Amino acid sequence: MIVRNWMQPNPTVLTGDTLLSEAKRILSEANVHALPVVDDGRLRGLITRAGCLRAAHAALRTQDTDELSYFSNHVKVKDIMVRNPATIDADDTMEHCLQIGQEHGVGQLPVMDGDHVVGMISAIEMYSLAAHFLGAWEKRSGVTLAPMELKPGTMGHIADIIEAANAELLAIYPISIGHLNASSASHAKKVIVRFHAADTDTVIRALGNAGFEVIESVQAMH
Repeated sequence: MIVRNWMQPNPTVLTGDTLLSEAKRILSEANVHALPVVDDGRLRGLITRAGCLRAAHAALRTQDTDELSYFSNHVKVKDIMVRNPATIDADDTMEHCLQIGQEHGVGQLPVMDGDHVVGMISAIEMYSLAAHFLGAWEKRSGVTLAPMELKPGTMGHIADIIEAANAELLAIYPISIGHLNASSASHAKKVIVRFHAADTDTVIRALGNAGFEVIESVQAMH
């Protein structure tokens, strides 16, 4: 899954000299949480709706007409934007995008193609990706298997057990425990399995008989 295929393409961009009050209006009307700030064709920062609201609330709290006038007519995007924001390349994977978002603690990433901003990835797209993986819009049953060392053939063995229990396998994927780096990639992992089955208990028993511990399960509601 490539970022280019999940991003919001061709986002509205603002300049650093855009009035903050105007940026707040644009963010609200576009119903987005952040927009890239571009000057002279280069990304200079990121302006967020939360940042605009904080600045507006600070001005409103004073109840000072001069303060409100200054906010409306003088404060610019460049005064409060996030400088040097984390970015993602359009040809990066969504897995890498999720990693960057988690590492930086952000839910808004400008998408770059070389030096040009070509899109935005937000928490909405990240949630959508997770929802697709988990089948949030489908009536799926599923189990999570206790952490195990994955060896060649383990995933295929699990798939065979699921199908032998008269279930239709939909997805199977390992989940690392904690934050693992490349050197610890062989550590134990949980395995999440999603399937269609008339009786999840039958699948659980089959997995248990084969030596796999089920630590949680869900039966799709029909």
